[in-house]
Formats: sequence, structure tokens, C-alpha cells
Amino acid sequence: MIDEELVQLLTPEGERVTHPDYASTLTGEQILSMYRDMVIVRRLCNESTSLQRQGQLALWAPIQGQEGAQIGAGRALAPMDFTFPTYREHGIAWCRGVPPEDVLRLFRAVSTGGWDPQKYRHHVPTIVLGNQVLNAVGYAMGIQRDGADEAVLTFFGDGASSQGDVLEAFVWASSFNTPVVFFCQNNQFGISTPSSTQSRVPLFRRARGFGFPGVRVDGNDLLACYEVTRAALENARAGGGPTMIEAYTYRMGAHTTSDDPTRYRVDAEVEVWKHRDPIERIKALLVREYQTRPASFEAVAEEAEAFALKLRDDVLAMGRPDPLSMFDHVYAEPHPLVEEGRREMAALLAQEGAH
Repeated sequence: MIDEELVQLLTPEGERVTHPDYASTLTGEQILSMYRDMVIVRRLCNESTSLQRQGQLALWAPIQGQEGAQIGAGRALAPMDFTFPTYREHGIAWCRGVPPEDVLRLFRAVSTGGWDPQKYRHHVPTIVLGNQVLNAVGYAMGIQRDGADEAVLTFFGDGASSQGDVLEAFVWASSFNTPVVFFCQNNQFGISTPSSTQSRVPLFRRARGFGFPGVRVDGNDLLACYEVTRAALENARAGGGPTMIEAYTYRMGAHTTSDDPTRYRVDAEVEVWKHRDPIERIKALLVREYQTRPASFEAVAEEAEAFALKLRDDVLAMGRPDPLSMFDHVYAEPHPLVEEGRREMAALLAQEGAH
């Protein structure tokens, strides 16, 4: 995995390494706080998988193994920056303060969104592959024209990097030098297609062809993900234009709960990546360098368990919405096609009620 182009500040064993362009600026207290973030997000993710298996969620997209990339990038954001996620950015939603139960409303099929994007500076998930990247560039062009001291951070996977929307977004971002950072989590499988089949070169090199820099970072290294993202966001706010970050990581679980990864990858590969776990890597650093006691880790685990149990209760308490409410916020103003759909749905509900 290690190569000269990969930014790494922490080895899988939790030992610091130096890099000529990046150095860790985080304190021990900040690192422990981000360790807490990762543990809680993983526990909430595991609980959500269980809820789906028990029929309480329609679908779930796990992120085990990608917590370092998401928490590192999420904690690098400034309060007024804006994020555009896929359906897998549960760690980013956590960093932006979105209540976990609101994230799960979409997966329980009781909401078409779940939260106010402006309140949390975090857009609702995009299911159409790569579309959020175009939206992010459009938003970045807007704040650029407003003269706002903000940046946009948008996420996509290695599979989406082959989508036209993403490549078109690169063209617009480069042409207008927009304040946007493209964060690609290369977890090495676009559903069942390995990234080696999708691209003959590392994904971050694609940025050069569009006229802006690309950086490849160890996606399981929390410290490196934080520093690389922070620098890219600062550059964007200062007028330096777009950057692409490829976080080289691994999806430990399935693509979604409807997927069976044992059909397209071998157990030996998964075992190798278990030893590169981003959570265990930070835990080792905290013990070695900051003498963090077992009681601190136990307290985090207990807090995560409490969060997970509360999430379960919140999900089970969610009621079914009025089907007509799906038409309420499609556009800011009434639209004839939306109103036609509302009338047809109302007629269908009345017909079902009559029977």
C-alpha cells in the first residue's frame, strides 16, 4: 500500500512518520476527541446494520474502515464551509452535528431528506451516483460570486469517479477556479468492481488533466486525512481553486446491506486491512505518546453503546408520514407537475380507503 506519493503521518502500528509537506497540528486532547468520534460512528453504523437486518431500515450503507477518512476530513471543516455527501458519509454528518436519528429517517423511508441543510451546512444525501459533485461546484460558484470566505467539500467514491457528472464537475471547477475540495474515498470497490479495473492510474492523478492539484492520502490515517483536507480547504478559501484528495482506504463490510462482498473478494485481503484499522491506529498512538489510560477508552465505549441504544429507540419510535407530504418541498414554489402528482396520489389513497 505504501508508496512515495501517499501522504502518511501515522503508521498502521500507531507510530508517527514525517512528511515534507504536512505535519500534524493536533493536540492530544483533539486526537482523543476524534478517537471518540470514530468509535461512536462505528457503533452507530453497526447498530444501523442490525436494524436493517431486523427489518427496521430499508437499506444501510456501512462505513467500517473509513472512519479515519471521514472524521479526519469532517473535523478539518470550518463552521461556515458546506458539504455535499453521498449516502455513506455518516461520519461527516456526525461532525456537522446532524442528529443520527435524522440520518436514519431516509433509510427507514419515513423522510425524503431528514434535516435542514443550511442549519448544519451539510446537504442531504445524494443517491444518484456523482450528482452531488456537480451540485457542490455550482454552490462553490455561488459563494465565489458572493465573495464569501467559505469552501465546499464534496465526497464521492472510486466507482463514482467514472461518472460523467464527476468529470463535468472537474471541468467547471477548474475553468472557474472554484473554492471546492473533491474528496474521493477510494475504498477499492465500486460495488463489486475493483478500482484497478476502473482506472489504469491512481485516481488522484486525474486532477492534473483538468488543471488542478491532486493528493493521495492514507485514508486510514486520521492525522494525515485531517491535515491534507485542512490545507486544501484553506487553499480554496484563499482563492487557490480546487483540489482533489484521494483517500486510499478499504471498505471492510458490504457496499450496502443488499450486497454480498464474499462473492467478489477474498478473506485474506480483508484480514490484511483489519490490521490497518484507523481506530486501532489512533488508540495505539494515544497509549504510546499520551499515556491514555484504559479507563478513558472504556468511557468512550460506554458512551458509544448508550448512543446506539438511544438510536434504536429513536428509530423504532418513528411513525409513518402522510404520503402526500412527499410533494411538499420538491420546489420552493408550486409547480404544475408536482401538483398533478399530488392529486393522483390523493386519488389513489382515496381509492384504497374505499376498499
